[in-house]
Amino acid sequence: MTFDDILDQTIEMLQRRGRLTYRTLKRQFQLDDAALEDLTFELTEGQRIAAVTHYQQALALANELGMRPLQVHCHRGLGTLYSQTGQLEQSRAELSTAIGMYRDMEMTFWLPETGAALAAVEGR
Repeated sequence: MTFDDILDQTIEMLQRRGRLTYRTLKRQFQLDDAALEDLTFELTEGQRIAAVTHYQQALALANELGMRPLQVHCHRGLGTLYSQTGQLEQSRAELSTAIGMYRDMEMTFWLPETGAALAAVEGR
């Protein structure tokens, strides 16, 4: 069985069950620790990519409908996801946009957390 076969079967199992443990995956496919780590990385990365797509779709719809609070939350979410995937320039841009929009709309509750996320991306 190839790695791609294992990945496909794991995704199918996740869709059916909603959740799997590492122990289950290791036993089901007789994986060593390195293979389990590779599989976990692929699954996590796939989820982040699917999440980015959903944020982008939500942002497009929020822009179309003029829903500024949703727009700013989408920028913040994208910035967070981009930082997790090492896309620091995109993260910096999205988080900076979110901070500006939060200030403009006086949504100050979100500023400290978003500012901290930006500082982490910038290495401060």
